Amino acid sequence: MARFELKLPKMGESVAEATITSWIKEVGDMVEMDDTVVEVATDKVDSEVPSEVEGKLVEILFEKDDVVQVGQTIAIIETEGEGAEVVAQEPAAEPVKQSTEVAAKEIENTIEEVKTSVNGIDTSSSDRFYSPLVKSIAKTEGISLEELEGINGTGKEGRVTKSDILSYLENRSNQPKQAASNNSIQFDIEKPKKVEAAPAPVSISGKDEIIEMSRMGKLISKHMVASVQTSAHVQSFIEIDVTNVVNWRNKVKNAFQQREGDKLTFTPIFMQAVAQTIKKHPLINISVDGDKIIKRGNINLGMAAALPDGNLIVPVIKNADQLSLVGMTKQVNDLAQRSRANKLKPDEIQGGTYTVTNVGSFGSITGTPIINQPQVAILALGAIVKKPAVIETPEGDLIGIRHKMIVSHSYDHRVVNGALGGMFIKTFKDIIEAWDVNQDF
Repeated sequence: MARFELKLPKMGESVAEATITSWIKEVGDMVEMDDTVVEVATDKVDSEVPSEVEGKLVEILFEKDDVVQVGQTIAIIETEGEGAEVVAQEPAAEPVKQSTEVAAKEIENTIEEVKTSVNGIDTSSSDRFYSPLVKSIAKTEGISLEELEGINGTGKEGRVTKSDILSYLENRSNQPKQAASNNSIQFDIEKPKKVEAAPAPVSISGKDEIIEMSRMGKLISKHMVASVQTSAHVQSFIEIDVTNVVNWRNKVKNAFQQREGDKLTFTPIFMQAVAQTIKKHPLINISVDGDKIIKRGNINLGMAAALPDGNLIVPVIKNADQLSLVGMTKQVNDLAQRSRANKLKPDEIQGGTYTVTNVGSFGSITGTPIINQPQVAILALGAIVKKPAVIETPEGDLIGIRHKMIVSHSYDHRVVNGALGGMFIKTFKDIIEAWDVNQDF
């Protein structure tokens, strides 16, 4: 018999830790290869950790709501035969210790960097471990090291968890702020003061029901508010005649599914057209970093997808401009299916450079979506509806029934002016209306 260390796998370049949300297997359970052992959550997406071996789960090293670093051992699986990774006599103690020491060293280095960059402030280091996520929240909210040290931690060995610091922030606004001492260090010295209006009181009657927001719902809420506060949102609208696309799809969809094994919807057709449009207008494929503009080298399209619980997630199609229509269809269908099944990997919702949302799937003729930061624009596809329209012909104008779709383009007016924002959707319109009804797929 051998003992295998199940570690928290790498979950994306920017993901350093995850929170245990649920143990699917319990101590004593038999585990098959690729069986889900535990569910975890990052600040971006929920995910599952599968087993890499067959065997018996003999030890669980972390409890629900514990924060685990990438690479740490989270469970021990006893296997038969050779070739499994053998655990030392004191499992998990060394990996945890090493990870903690590395994290502590990172904090020490960060403090030293700030210490050397700020004149006139004496600083002190801390022996207490803080996760990268907690440090990020502390920096954003302007929490001093001295203030952070005073927060009671409910995590392993008294560590401050994400829930601890968020709970502290909720109560912080009702408490007098601590004056900075000579022994404290501000994580964000130049953070401007926020002037926030007090929220209006909410009255609750006996028939009202209080529903706790989900973890993802809270993240979406904060992300949307932050986007509105960051970008100067402006919208442009255009109506597109999609009759050629509708007729072509109706003609080839059965043959497409028979040959490729995938349903051909309108979404991959429009996503491919968006990628072509971005190539013609690359300055829409940018991000803002202070006073600098970052022009993205890849076209990575975010595809907003509704989840069964009403929340929204945005998987990303990487290098979308390099995909054929068949390739785009397979990507769209795969990401949509795994989004609904909560099977996306953290890397698959990161790195987007432009986002498309299909508000028409709910019957809306148009919408004004909020920009998905740090991008600078988002396209909303409205419902396709039949309308009487004027058709120009060499013999004169005629009235006919056409399939029409209204598209709205929300963009950040700090860096995208009305000309570029309008030209972008005009180019998109031209590509769609010039669709060749006789082409193959």
